[in-house]
Amino acid sequence: MAGIYLHVPFCNSRCIYCGFCSTVSRNLRQKYIPALKREISERRDFFSSLYETDQRIKTLYIGGGTPSVLPPDTLQEAVSAIRETFKIAEEYEFTVEVNPDDIAEDYATSLRKMGVNRVSMGVQSFKDSHLKWMRRRHDSATAINAYNILRNSGFDNISLDLIFGFPLMTIKDWEENLEKIIDLNPEHISAYQMGIDPDTPLERMEKTGDFSLPSQEESEEMYTLLQKKLKEGGYIQYEVSNFCKPDRHSRHNSSYWNRTPYLGLGPGAHSFIGRHREWNTSDIATWCDSSTLQIREGETLSPEDVFNEILMLGLRTTDGVNLNTLRNCAPQSPVFLSDLLPKISAMESKGLITLTKDGTIKIPPERFFISDGIIRELFVC
Repeated sequence: MAGIYLHVPFCNSRCIYCGFCSTVSRNLRQKYIPALKREISERRDFFSSLYETDQRIKTLYIGGGTPSVLPPDTLQEAVSAIRETFKIAEEYEFTVEVNPDDIAEDYATSLRKMGVNRVSMGVQSFKDSHLKWMRRRHDSATAINAYNILRNSGFDNISLDLIFGFPLMTIKDWEENLEKIIDLNPEHISAYQMGIDPDTPLERMEKTGDFSLPSQEESEEMYTLLQKKLKEGGYIQYEVSNFCKPDRHSRHNSSYWNRTPYLGLGPGAHSFIGRHREWNTSDIATWCDSSTLQIREGETLSPEDVFNEILMLGLRTTDGVNLNTLRNCAPQSPVFLSDLLPKISAMESKGLITLTKDGTIKIPPERFFISDGIIRELFVC
């Protein structure tokens, strides 16, 4: 199976923390669909190297930016081009990211008619003061209303996003946010710690001394509360930042973590197949104006890269990664394992990782907050 990610780089406003490939300019929107169709046509054989394996598209994810700023007929034109070019599985997960203030009954109905069966909505907080500071376009009431519209329109697979770990947020605020989202009862919840991305208003505020992130101890307290409250609310943690009701994990995002081939379309989009990764230019004007589509770069992963990537992606999940998977991923893997095993033993003794009887390495959920540091220590050179 394979997946397709379609990047819509347009927003009506920029959030204070956003470092994604996006623009608030409307000048390029009319060029987007023609450029996208060119890229779809040019990439029609991307999955052909899978040969005898299943080339059907099992997941389609439209992200951004803000896909919901585009009219439904524009989105439909893009989806139709994909369906005409690639083999789509009979049952597939089709996700569209939306902003709460874009959702009305007719828009939700249009998404359903388009075949969308999963919606991911960026709420970020249920506190209006937080949303105003983030420069979000909606308030809490709008987000709740949008959620109810989606429910009433027949969507039975909704994911909501929250952000934690910024100075305005107290532990009490965070607990109330978690109680509110549990009360809404979405099938999936993603929660991200705020970071400072390059070339964002937040980075400029940090440089002038007008902003600083909370201490690691404060953010870890919020993360621990996140895990506790969502577990009590019936959610299963399956990745560092992702929680779901039983069998409602994001199949598309899971394909990234298990290294399923995927094609990225649109400016800034990434693709992966076998040992090869590619990425489109994040210059939106260049992508839209290119008729030859010389718009991407790529790399072939070294054996060390493959080994470390499988290790990193697996350890971000609650399933972990099995030593046999690592052993068989490259001819040099036995050498890499000989370097890795002493590190595993040392970290296991400190309670930073566990090694099961069947040879699966896992980071205990209570250590997920520091998972990046643990994974870095395990990398082979």
